Amino acid sequence: MPSRASGNKMFRSGGLGLKRTSVTACRSVLIVEDEPLISMMLEDFLDSLGHQVAGTCDTVDDALGRVELGGFDVAIIDVNLNGQQVWPVADRLAAKGIPYVLATGGHIEPPPPAHAAAPVLAKPYTLDAITPVLDEACRA
Repeated sequence: MPSRASGNKMFRSGGLGLKRTSVTACRSVLIVEDEPLISMMLEDFLDSLGHQVAGTCDTVDDALGRVELGGFDVAIIDVNLNGQQVWPVADRLAAKGIPYVLATGGHIEPPPPAHAAAPVLAKPYTLDAITPVLDEACRA
């Protein structure tokens, strides 16, 4: 899809005309998601919004190792990775001062109190939902 930049706005052609998408900041994003197709879709959304994907992890252990390496601005973490709760990853991100977004596809239990204020990205993801939750996480 062709696009052109104008100031701090990006215009994407498609459908009925140009769609204006605000590009406020390019962020490096770690994706923690166990479903490959969902992870790829999220990568595409982030790329189309002008962000960089720093990496993807599909297990709690992989995510904990990647958090230790650092090199990203914010993380989007699925709350359930193949039946494992992701709270140790959220704990480590919080301890390192790295903002994060909790992604859920219907998780009904509230997060632990330490993570109750984290922004939530509900599945199915939509392109329009990504920027507000990243902005909220990075403001906190």
